[in-house]
Amino acid sequence: QVRLTESGGGVVQAGDSLRLSCVASGRTYGTWGWFRQAPGKEREFVATVGWSGADKEYGDSVKGRFTISRDYAKNSQSLQMNSLKSEDTAVYYCAASRRTGIAVQAELYDYWGQGTQVTVAS
Repeated sequence: QVRLTESGGGVVQAGDSLRLSCVASGRTYGTWGWFRQAPGKEREFVATVGWSGADKEYGDSVKGRFTISRDYAKNSQSLQMNSLKSEDTAVYYCAASRRTGIAVQAELYDYWGQGTQVTVAS
């Protein structure tokens, strides 16, 4: 059974950093992604990394602050979030796809984690 397990969420102050991680059970996935959803808002693309690890894409609101990375040995991915803002408050979801190229659309992902809450206090 495929399972993605996120960790690292929590409550931080504006300007702080936080690192999210996601570990996958089972097979190795080609493309990883992070999405988030704030209360009353639609799900938003945050970041994606392709199979090579070199191809990455970020949502406009997080460019320059967030960094996505993957660890082949651990079959996992991470999202380093710096200079956090109150508007980054959301539930963050890990996603994995059988694709090999980067993917910004949620419908291109095959598996999803349960989500981890990130709250940034201003």
